Amino acid sequence: MTSTEALTSSIDGAALLDEVEAFHRRFNVFPSESAYVAVALWDAHAHLIDAFDGTARLAFLSPEPGSGKSRALEIVETLTPNAAITVNASANALFRLVEATDGLPTLLFDEIDTVFGPKAGDNEPVRGFLNSGYRRGGSSLRCVGDGSNQSAGWFSSYCAVAMAGLGSLPDTILTRSVIIRMRKRAPNEKVSPYRRRTHEKEGHALRDRLAKWADTVRDAVAEAWPEMPEGVTDRPADVWEPLLAVADAAGGHWPERARAACLELVHAAHEGDDSSLGIRLLTDLRDKVFCGADRMPTAVILECLLSLDDSPWVDLDDKPLNARTLARMLSAYVTPANKPIKPRTFRTASGTPKGYYAEDLADAWLRYCPPPPEESATAATAATPQVSGGESVADSPDSIRNTTAETATLPLPVAG
Repeated sequence: MTSTEALTSSIDGAALLDEVEAFHRRFNVFPSESAYVAVALWDAHAHLIDAFDGTARLAFLSPEPGSGKSRALEIVETLTPNAAITVNASANALFRLVEATDGLPTLLFDEIDTVFGPKAGDNEPVRGFLNSGYRRGGSSLRCVGDGSNQSAGWFSSYCAVAMAGLGSLPDTILTRSVIIRMRKRAPNEKVSPYRRRTHEKEGHALRDRLAKWADTVRDAVAEAWPEMPEGVTDRPADVWEPLLAVADAAGGHWPERARAACLELVHAAHEGDDSSLGIRLLTDLRDKVFCGADRMPTAVILECLLSLDDSPWVDLDDKPLNARTLARMLSAYVTPANKPIKPRTFRTASGTPKGYYAEDLADAWLRYCPPPPEESATAATAATPQVSGGESVADSPDSIRNTTAETATLPLPVAG
């Protein structure tokens, strides 16, 4: 038996991950069982990051302070290799840290809302660092040197990153992250007090054992193509691939638990995703406004959107959605003819209002929106303002409520 085989046989990966999970449970209250699974796998993946094509970001987020985010990050710090925790750092400093560290660092950002929050200012360079470092080989071009003696140099940004903060994160970072939505502990939820002088040593002992286990499975993990749960594709699959590879290498109950956690957290991220207002707008237009109609005036669209309960449209940057903003948001998407969606003019007996055609929105609805709810075009249609051939948007809203069949009698849009 070789020394590597002897080491492999002496380390039970599944049992080791059980211990990592138990260590988190002592000090952290996560919102679900899936969260414990994901975080334990993430800790282990940081020891194997050089074997993967990409890395998942880990994001502890909450709406209020005092939800255990910083403590979660503190426990992650004890379990991951070359951990460096920061509250704020420049992109240039981060690039140099990745280059200078003996072995890839694990970067831990606490209070990430101070970097990307509404009062944070311009932090596009840090966002660029985080986005480019998601893939192996990620790097950015920077000037190096003194004064006029400058030259261009490539700096690597590939490394494991965990974040904790209030609110949300930029879309491009959220979609690359395993999101753990933290919350305040309930009175019946108890944790042990964390004492760095004592418990850090225990965490580091687990960290060192994870490193030894990682050495025994690195080659196998580098060649692995873990099977994804049904329905997990594209970016979510990229995020979870390294975590599932770790689970498969550990064996035991971890492959099954990992895939269950993957499905739960991916679905939760989609259900609670307010990051894309554009997708929310398209979905509301399809399911709450058009509801089967073939065209709709802008004024009626705005009336419908602004009347929706629990919608963001009444308060976009402290003002309600208007025609200009609606046009700007929809122009980011294209028609089936691959042209930006724009308002078109209807010619009716009483005027020529501008509005939008369902045929122009159809391709965007198909590509970006979730499947439509059942019967979305039945009861809702009866209560939705429609436009008929003999009315204009200058008439009162009540006077333009007609059936979808009447809408189909509208003349063709004005050319040009």
